[in-house]
Amino acid sequence: MEYEAVIGLETHVQLSTKSKIFCSCSTRFGSEPNANTCPVCLGMPGSLPVLNREVVHRAIKVGLAVGGKIAEWTKFDRKNYFYPDLPKGYQISQYDLPIVVGGKMDIVVEAGHRTIGLTRIHMEEDAGKLIHGENLGDPSSSYVDLNRAGVPLLEIVSEPDIRSSEEARRYMDKLKTILQYLEVSDCNMEEGSLRCDANVSVRPVGQKEFGARTEVKNVNSFRFLQKAIDFEIKRQCALLEEGGSVIQETRLYDEKSDRTISMRSKEEAHDYRYFPDPDLAPMVVGDEWVEEVRAAMPELPDAKARRFMSDYGLPEYDALVLCAARATADYFEGAARGAKSPKVVSNWVMGEVLRVVKEKGATPDTIPVTPAMLGKMVGMIESGAISGKIAKAVFEDMATSGKDPEMVVEEKGLAQITDTSSIEAEVDKILAANPSQVADYKAGKEKLIGFFVGQVMRATRGTASPDMLNKILKEKLK
Repeated sequence: MEYEAVIGLETHVQLSTKSKIFCSCSTRFGSEPNANTCPVCLGMPGSLPVLNREVVHRAIKVGLAVGGKIAEWTKFDRKNYFYPDLPKGYQISQYDLPIVVGGKMDIVVEAGHRTIGLTRIHMEEDAGKLIHGENLGDPSSSYVDLNRAGVPLLEIVSEPDIRSSEEARRYMDKLKTILQYLEVSDCNMEEGSLRCDANVSVRPVGQKEFGARTEVKNVNSFRFLQKAIDFEIKRQCALLEEGGSVIQETRLYDEKSDRTISMRSKEEAHDYRYFPDPDLAPMVVGDEWVEEVRAAMPELPDAKARRFMSDYGLPEYDALVLCAARATADYFEGAARGAKSPKVVSNWVMGEVLRVVKEKGATPDTIPVTPAMLGKMVGMIESGAISGKIAKAVFEDMATSGKDPEMVVEEKGLAQITDTSSIEAEVDKILAANPSQVADYKAGKEKLIGFFVGQVMRATRGTASPDMLNKILKEKLK
């Protein structure tokens, strides 16, 4: 039987506010264990939470970016469960009245464009972190670090509209891009700023009803997310083919064995005994606040890509690659201002600039070659001051030294030779030194023109104008 996957993602995003959601403790990552704590985030009796307004502001921002409906009236609830790093014995979250309802994200996959619906976005506090002793030379113990307890989270829940691990990866890529454009989170997966739970089920193709689902918890990289989903799909299909059934449960992905492992039976909403938090008053989000946030929204990646296509004449592929990161888009735009051919600038950014960014583990705005320097270098190519081949050597020097392209060209003598007599003199030397190749060319082996071009270019260190060189060579070889 042929099966199809049904996948929904729950993404937890740590907001990059300076203080926690219900107290003034720092959210700084990497502090000494339990240094960023107070009676509120430690869950001490008698301590009272006070809502951080910036958290609500950022939730509204994300809701507007994905086209969701901002709730006029919202509240916080207590989600009750026990875990060693949850000091209160409950998590302050939102249940039936989240801050954002609905929304969507458009993604591009090999099959074309897909729209993934969003169910909700809600605010909540993060739990602490367990540090197991094997990492500290004490395999018999585990330690609790509550620095993370109370760090603000947005949980973004998708509809079960995703049908493959590729679509899940593209959805997460797009979500990360939007969050970074909005500057609400650094989305650093290694530090836990972006975590994802995948709900996976399979069903026979054509069946409307969903199958029993499993939840794969806290996947911490996009590559592992794809691997975990692929494993779950294969595992569930094999179970059904053998006449078995899928058990609704929570599973963990183990990178070493590349498989998911059963963790516990899956909880339902009633297991958490939700009820309104009595220490936090319900909140009215007025239209004025929403419009204030809307007015300050940045240009988002889809809108920016459309503008790059219309204003700069870029193909869709280029626009999507450049707009995948705000720093890359800003770099391109800074370099393309005034350029005769923005497409040439795009090629350099997607090729050499992103290569250097990857090699240095940097971002486009921190490499030695500034957008203005790249724009000037492309202008030198367009004016004929240097050739495209020489430009690569110039760029390499700029990427190391941070020098202006004109300075590099002058210091290394790389200016393109456009003087006819100088090129003719070099051509005459090469033809005189290679009489047999000249004879072969005249006998019909016209592909030897490439040999002569290479010899002259080597003699001039690549500075001869290619157009003039080809013209002069053909005339002299007649």
